[in-house]
Amino acid sequence: KNPRFINTHTFKMADAGSDNPIYGPFFGVMGAASAIIFSALGAAYGTAKSGTGIAAMSVMRPELIMKSIIPVVMAGIIAIYGLVVAVLIAGALDEPSKYSLYKGFIHLGAGLAVGFSGLAAGFAIGIVGDAGVRGTAQQPRLFVGMILILIFAEVLGLYGLIVAIYLYTK
Repeated sequence: KNPRFINTHTFKMADAGSDNPIYGPFFGVMGAASAIIFSALGAAYGTAKSGTGIAAMSVMRPELIMKSIIPVVMAGIIAIYGLVVAVLIAGALDEPSKYSLYKGFIHLGAGLAVGFSGLAAGFAIGIVGDAGVRGTAQQPRLFVGMILILIFAEVLGLYGLIVAIYLYTK
């Protein structure tokens, strides 16, 4: 065989008019990767930022450590949202001849929706968790306010999950 000649059978699905081009699954894979990468980044930031607040607070009030773990738990839930969507998308991936470009774009959009909203929620949880835990150590009445703000931050990730699942079902 002469390597200068291209095997046209290999590239038959890459035609411009094809609904299922060979690169279609790439977008689905990027959606699955985006879902877990960005939501895990948000969860990691939220955990780390809240953890520094817990470490600083535990020096003054070690009896409040268990109450102060709540922001870390809420940050971890953000990664679960991304994991759910990534697993759904990965389960729907198929060979290029059976996976349309439309489905690839939908899965990319779903992954980006949950990933970026998880990143934003993780940032919000980390900042609120750090300041809230330190403030609660000095004034215990701040605890309820901190929890309410954390809930509003967490729901940002939940909104992304809802949009991602809605897109996934298209």
